[in-house]
Amino acid sequence: DPYYRFNDVMYRWISLDNWTYSRTFKTPFDVREWQKVNLVFEGVDTVAQILINNITLGRTDNMFNRYSFDITSMIKEVNFVEVRFLSAVSYAAEQSRCHRAYSIPPACPPPVQKGECHANFIRKEQCSFSWDWGPSFPTQGIWKDVRIEAYNHYHLIYFSLTSFFVKSAQQWSLEIESVFDVVSSKPIAGTVTVNIPRLQTQQTFSVNLQPGEGSIVLLVNINKVRSSTVETWWPNGHGKQIGYNMTTTFIMEAGHQIEKFSKAYFRTVELVQEPIPGSPGLSFYFRINGRPIFIKGSNWIPADSFQDRVTADTLRLLLKSVADANMNALRVWGGGVYEQDEFYDICDEIGIMIWQDFMFACALYPTDQNYLESVRAEVSHQVQRLKSHPSIILWSGNNENEAAIAKNWFSIPYADKEVYIKDYVMLYVKNIQEIVLTEDKSRPFITSSPTNGLESVKEGWLSQNPYDTHYGDTHFYDYSSDCWNWTVYPKTRFASEYGFQSWPSFSTIEKVSSNEDWSYTSNFSLHRQHHENGNDQMLQQIAYHFKLPQSTDPIKKFKDMIYLTQVMQAQCIKTETEFYRFSQSEIIEGEGHTMGSLYWQLNDIWQAPSWASLEYGGKWKLLHYFARNFFAPLLPVAYEDKGVLYIYGVSDLHVDHKLTLKVVVYAWSSLESACTLVKDGVVVTAQSTVPIYKKPINDFLEGCGNCTRKRCVITFRLVGEGGLQSPTNHHFLSSLKDAVGLEKTQLTASVSQRDDVYVFVLQTTAIAPFVSLDVGSIKGRFSDNGFLMTEKKKVVVFYPWEPTSVEELEKSLTLTSLVDVV
Repeated sequence: DPYYRFNDVMYRWISLDNWTYSRTFKTPFDVREWQKVNLVFEGVDTVAQILINNITLGRTDNMFNRYSFDITSMIKEVNFVEVRFLSAVSYAAEQSRCHRAYSIPPACPPPVQKGECHANFIRKEQCSFSWDWGPSFPTQGIWKDVRIEAYNHYHLIYFSLTSFFVKSAQQWSLEIESVFDVVSSKPIAGTVTVNIPRLQTQQTFSVNLQPGEGSIVLLVNINKVRSSTVETWWPNGHGKQIGYNMTTTFIMEAGHQIEKFSKAYFRTVELVQEPIPGSPGLSFYFRINGRPIFIKGSNWIPADSFQDRVTADTLRLLLKSVADANMNALRVWGGGVYEQDEFYDICDEIGIMIWQDFMFACALYPTDQNYLESVRAEVSHQVQRLKSHPSIILWSGNNENEAAIAKNWFSIPYADKEVYIKDYVMLYVKNIQEIVLTEDKSRPFITSSPTNGLESVKEGWLSQNPYDTHYGDTHFYDYSSDCWNWTVYPKTRFASEYGFQSWPSFSTIEKVSSNEDWSYTSNFSLHRQHHENGNDQMLQQIAYHFKLPQSTDPIKKFKDMIYLTQVMQAQCIKTETEFYRFSQSEIIEGEGHTMGSLYWQLNDIWQAPSWASLEYGGKWKLLHYFARNFFAPLLPVAYEDKGVLYIYGVSDLHVDHKLTLKVVVYAWSSLESACTLVKDGVVVTAQSTVPIYKKPINDFLEGCGNCTRKRCVITFRLVGEGGLQSPTNHHFLSSLKDAVGLEKTQLTASVSQRDDVYVFVLQTTAIAPFVSLDVGSIKGRFSDNGFLMTEKKKVVVFYPWEPTSVEELEKSLTLTSLVDVV
């Protein structure tokens, strides 16, 4: 396994060599019967020479492009095909050497990443040369489908559809684009019929296909009567994901008939950037089908260093976990790959909105003619491939490259800055943006993230401070401040990246390590940490609120550390996300109206410490369980400001609700509540945040038994009619290392099967904070985890992702709470 222990370094020689893939194949058809035969590569990674029968067809230099070679005159009955690769590492170094006019930083990744240099000189997955959460495996190979196409007269290359709502006519229309290769020397006439039975819409068009490659665009107006009853596509939590079956039939005077089956989705998206009363700057939020939507989710990275291991099942599992955690969006980050078709299909199906970066990240890039031509082909191909997906709501030019120039990450002398600014505008504005806006008018485009949006445009595409909270989106990381202190977080319009690291569970690490690795300070633990001082930063953050493990048993100490990193990460990101959610309806000192929170990061590329909430293989960290709660559609959130306790009601629901706020305070030393408060008639407004309770903390505690900050904890939830309720939230009044009265508890669990799920009945003899259930490498997830257990008994359900049994679960189960860490 390349992921085993130190193999990423041991196997470095593979990526420094050049590899050739070859084979002999028989042509399964009579070559003479076809006017044109193409050899098509959906994806070549990355720099290669393609030969058939010892004739060079061409070269590839872009992993994200599709290559089609005309082999009509070379194909025989038996053929020899070769793909001769060049080392991506050597090629990138050579490209950089050839760029003599000026250097293009960064040259190399930080040494802690153990990576390769000049990734920005090759159109390849940028993180394959290493990242601060991933290894360096600069692969060489055929990473997508390869096939032979033979046709006469004409051939359909791309087919896409995008929907528009025409306000003046109050009518939906579909724009259908078809890209053809026409072989004959004369135009080919014919008809195209589009049929959407459920919308009683059928239209026939006369078309003329010109010789060569070209496109036809058809506008289909949805039946007027039906237009008002069209069911739109909604994000997860806001409605259904309805698609309409559509058949498009091409009948031409020459050549065969083509029948294309597809799904038509109807949804509109606007990125709203408008003045806000009482606040300088502009808003930054998404309206879907005319409704403002608070974006809840995370950032997606490649699910494996070896893309062929990412199956449709892998994607379905990870994306289902996104929807299960009440998320409605993911940002496909610009240092990875444009994801496979199945990824977007699943997102369409389950309502996950996609913020789609183009693949440029944390670097400056060249703009010589060859490079730009390659990028233009890449962008055009990807937009045509992906634009039919309703899940994609935004194109974004790059990750953090505006910030890199504005904040001078690469220490460029002031006198030289202009040349890099010129390159930046050339690449993202004059090339990428121009192509996107020409080929897809159905969704917005921004040049970078973080950006100040329209303000960045006004400042010549590069704002002075892309992190300005009054415009656009922000990325925010702070590992040294106490993460429970909400005042350190930016009251931004849109938080598109923020996060804290943790370690994956022991069962995940165990698969790629041996016993001598199982300590927090082992060579292995240092080797897997690709973020400078990452392991120490986690310790520092833990130490603010928890006692560090002191066990003399090294393996117990390591497992305790893993547990504490996950508790810390979950609690930190909970605090930060709740801050972003309760900021959505208010402006304080000119800041607020936060309308999105995408934490960094969703998933892992290998087994290592990272910012992810899903481990490599899909296992949920405690953070992912917390996300299910802190992204709940209805949530009460507490925070303190200058000695006053505030509770807010946060709602993503479409209607106002009259609810009851139930507050229960517990002393750490007892399972009996110290006091309770019930407030009826609390109105939580639709899709907004409202203050619902306020009291000075000292007054609050005075009326509550012997409670002091160190002795008690506050729990609270919202309850409505018809079973409507929020998760139970909690607010700590002191660091848990200072908590008084916490007792060692006897935690027990009994397991039984109910249909295809398993029921865990937990019992405790005392209050138990951060109760974690872990069933090792048995695949599945619990209904709740990492919770504060304040009752003697709690029922938790386990949803298996593969067949298991009561015996297996009992044998694998580890129960841990904070008091077990000594």
